Amino acid sequence: MPATAQKTPIDMSPTAAREIRKIMQTKKIPDGYGLRVGVKGGGCSGMSYVLGFDKEREHDTSFTIDGIPVFMDKRHGLYLMGTTVDYHDGLNARGFTFDNPNATETCGCGSSFAA
Repeated sequence: MPATAQKTPIDMSPTAAREIRKIMQTKKIPDGYGLRVGVKGGGCSGMSYVLGFDKEREHDTSFTIDGIPVFMDKRHGLYLMGTTVDYHDGLNARGFTFDNPNATETCGCGSSFAA
């Protein structure tokens, strides 16, 4: 029987994965740390995205995307399921973006949403 890829709660573009690995290497992120993806209250649309490096916590779902360990609080899955993290490095935009199919409203800055 052929092996099947495990579906992760979020996706990451190859460009975002490349940038995250670059940051992990240049900032010397310690072993045992991974990329934390989440949400928090606030922002102009009600909730804003969290992206950073952290250790795994008790209520986390952990998975690996393109060799990158990713941690997400299980309670955030409702808001983030199906989201794709991307990275843009151009003249008009630079930084990480979130394409979230659960968002009912987004703001102009792209860093907050309502669900």
